Amino acid sequence: MSTTHPTPTTDARGRPVRLGLRENRLQFTLLVIVNICVGGLVGLERTTVPLIGSDTFGLTSDLAVFSFIIAFGLTKAFTNLAAGALTARFRRKQLLVAGWVLGIPVPFALAYAPSWGWIVAANVLLGLNQGLTWSMTVNMKIDLVGPSRRGLATGLNEAAGYTAVGVTALLTGYLATSYGLRPVPELIGVIFVVAGLALALVVRDTAAHVALELANHTKPLPTGEDTGLKATFTRTSWRDRSLRGASQAGLINNLNDGLTWGVFPLLFTDHGLGLAAVGLIKGLYPILWGLGQIPTGHLADRIGRKPLIVYGMLVQSVGFVLALVLLDRPLLAGIISAVFLGLGTAMVYPALIASISDHAHPAWRANALGTYRFWRDIGYAAGALVAGVLADWLGLNATVVAAAVLTAASGLLAARWITEHRPDAR
Repeated sequence: MSTTHPTPTTDARGRPVRLGLRENRLQFTLLVIVNICVGGLVGLERTTVPLIGSDTFGLTSDLAVFSFIIAFGLTKAFTNLAAGALTARFRRKQLLVAGWVLGIPVPFALAYAPSWGWIVAANVLLGLNQGLTWSMTVNMKIDLVGPSRRGLATGLNEAAGYTAVGVTALLTGYLATSYGLRPVPELIGVIFVVAGLALALVVRDTAAHVALELANHTKPLPTGEDTGLKATFTRTSWRDRSLRGASQAGLINNLNDGLTWGVFPLLFTDHGLGLAAVGLIKGLYPILWGLGQIPTGHLADRIGRKPLIVYGMLVQSVGFVLALVLLDRPLLAGIISAVFLGLGTAMVYPALIASISDHAHPAWRANALGTYRFWRDIGYAAGALVAGVLADWLGLNATVVAAAVLTAASGLLAARWITEHRPDAR
């Protein structure tokens, strides 16, 4: 009796495998819902945790307050990098489930932490959770749809996650107004953990879709080309101009997010806004960032990645400038700034991931995405570190000015380095 092995057009159970959004709509939809839970869990921290540091635990140094973001950013960045390499040893679904298991203690630690050190430790677990779960959802969606709809796929993935971040930030702000900073706002994270883990157990792995794309890829892998993590890290970080341009833009984009995560709640409360208003500002930014990625992801497939990346960074820079120009009217300043930051980030986010995918062969794409996401999420730690040092030294306003300058410079570098390289639709 002979043993049959799956061909590239069937999965491990012999079921037909096809690439495309419509062909894989059920699995794609499940992964969208999973990423809503992923974003919801990290959204717990957007409004309340900086204020827990200053008000509940009495931290007086901005750098000390922002230490939880540094812990989160570093852990998530290195987990992103490891996730790409781990896909060579484990299936994407296994890593997705592992990420959710690591996230189980997070809402409880945030709600009941007896000291600030517990909050920082919870953010190490949160970084592990986010690095594995978010990396796997985006990789699995790209696997399912194939080359011709990468922009739309990444747009939908990031839209689901960041809209959930924003809605949760908005919700926790209102809950904190009624029930205090802890524990009620943080405990809604239990819902996200339970739902995310349950769905991760149900969704199918996408190894067969990767095999199908590899079989159909129009550009064969050069003989002897190293697809390992070390070689891909070097290629993505520096040797390839376009990959380098996307990686630095991703870093600065998330530097902005890490900076606003820590600075904006303190800046706007210093100017008289309450928790509900701060929650509105902190919620509006990622909601626009999230929902905006649905049309911008589709647009990236039509007009290319580079225009959205360059102009999106410049729009973000304008958002920081407006936050200071209008600061005499803090609620207006916060809302206008959130709109520009949200829309600018929506332009950039799916286009960057799609650009990395365009320039990476399927054989080393997971490592390339892991490297890009490493540099991108190092931005969280860099943003918190820059914000903490500058805020302690020069004040919160100077920190916002620095963010505007860095963002504009990053957009100009992206214009110089990134080239379009979009595969034929098939």
